[in-house]
Amino acid sequence: MNVAGPIRSRPVPLSDGIGGGSASASAYGSSADVDMYSDVPFFELSLDDFEEYALARLKVLRKIEEMKTRNLSPEIFRSQLDTSIKTNLTADTKSKGKIDVASHFILRAAYCRTEDLRRWFLTQECHLFRHRLGKVAQGSNNNALKDFLAHNNFDLDRVTRGEKEKLREKLMSVPGGPNPVEFHSAEYYRVPFTQALELVSRRECYVQGGMAYVPLARIVSIVAAKFRVSLSKSLSSAAGVFGQVAHEEQTRIGPLLKSMNSQYTGPGALDAIVGVDGEEVLTAATVDALAAQSMPLCMQQLHTGLKRDHKLKHQGRLQFGLFLKGAGMSLEEHNLFFHKEFTRIMTSEQFNKGYAYSIRHMHGKEGKRASYTPYNCTKIIMGNPPQSGAEHHGCPYRHYDDANLSALLGKLKIGNASDRDAIMSLKKDGNFQLACAKQFEVSHPGAKSLEGVKLDGVGNHPNAWFGASVSYHNVKSGSRDVAASAGMDMVKTEGAI
Repeated sequence: MNVAGPIRSRPVPLSDGIGGGSASASAYGSSADVDMYSDVPFFELSLDDFEEYALARLKVLRKIEEMKTRNLSPEIFRSQLDTSIKTNLTADTKSKGKIDVASHFILRAAYCRTEDLRRWFLTQECHLFRHRLGKVAQGSNNNALKDFLAHNNFDLDRVTRGEKEKLREKLMSVPGGPNPVEFHSAEYYRVPFTQALELVSRRECYVQGGMAYVPLARIVSIVAAKFRVSLSKSLSSAAGVFGQVAHEEQTRIGPLLKSMNSQYTGPGALDAIVGVDGEEVLTAATVDALAAQSMPLCMQQLHTGLKRDHKLKHQGRLQFGLFLKGAGMSLEEHNLFFHKEFTRIMTSEQFNKGYAYSIRHMHGKEGKRASYTPYNCTKIIMGNPPQSGAEHHGCPYRHYDDANLSALLGKLKIGNASDRDAIMSLKKDGNFQLACAKQFEVSHPGAKSLEGVKLDGVGNHPNAWFGASVSYHNVKSGSRDVAASAGMDMVKTEGAI
């Protein structure tokens, strides 16, 4: 893939507002939202639009990942995904249809850098593509799907009416196929069975002589497989030239691409969680109580390490400090909290000289005055693991061995033995975020049924976990006192994470 399309040093204006993939998308009616992204687009984007479009698509892809961790029913999954697409990727007057194709290629460039990033992007994009194509295939007629296949040069061998009648009994024996009335008008295609392995594994097609006979409505599986192969190759090709492109664009979009996977896309701005009296909830005085009550395991461990050692290593300060900032702790309270702990083993002068600057830097008050965002779960999991007992950063589900994690869960009295076994099983299978989401479920019984408790992002972002937990305890308490030990008023979480 030529990644120069969305990240050209000198953008090329296009008279119709878009090129390549999106031009093809507009050619076939209700299938306009489906694109193979085969052609690199060339059009002009401002830096603000560049970042805005990328983050809009990132919200959709992260929504897909988050919903998969919640085991939603297919109907609810599709409904919520449709809502996310409509909210974030629907073209408006400003974008003029650019947003979908532009955002795809921008994220393709940003996520080509490492194998883990490529795998994540590939998985979510394929799910989005299958969802969109499935909606086209389920339309009132198949004309849109036919147009899409023709426009993207899918050379499918259509089964003649005579051959279809000869195979009528065998084709109709396939589970879930057309009924006798629909069979007469149903179109079948003959493809090598190796291109329809998913259908073969589910026994959703008839195979004869090495060829799979697939009804048009089930072509989606074959098209999705081709999309996956094509995108995977493009990502690998892009990885080979990313360094050069990032270097050429180091003063403009290079930093945006390199930091895209760590950008925060949670609901609302990073404002403070405040009580009904307008006071900030997360302060130096209340953080200890909230750590025990509402912080995810990764942040609890950082908090515990800070209270025990009275300092944190660089990676730990970044992970925990940005989390506190994202949860609403002000610069003054952040500095006060760290100062209180660090000065147990050093002088105030040493703290101000060695650590106060980095805190101000996190809050955008020093250096290039950028507003840094808290780490999401993917960044924490993929980051460098702690190298010694003096380091407390990282994800316990990813970086702790089974024995230490099991002992920690027992020490913290998270659920019962069966609950802890379920969490450990997910951890052992490599489903670290599902294990974290399971911990939330165990620690917050009935959260799904409580009005006002938003579970979006739990298992995908520590700040979402924290916000949902605070909301849960807020609702459950039924009073203005969220945590008696912290002396806090009832809180609200709009825009907190």
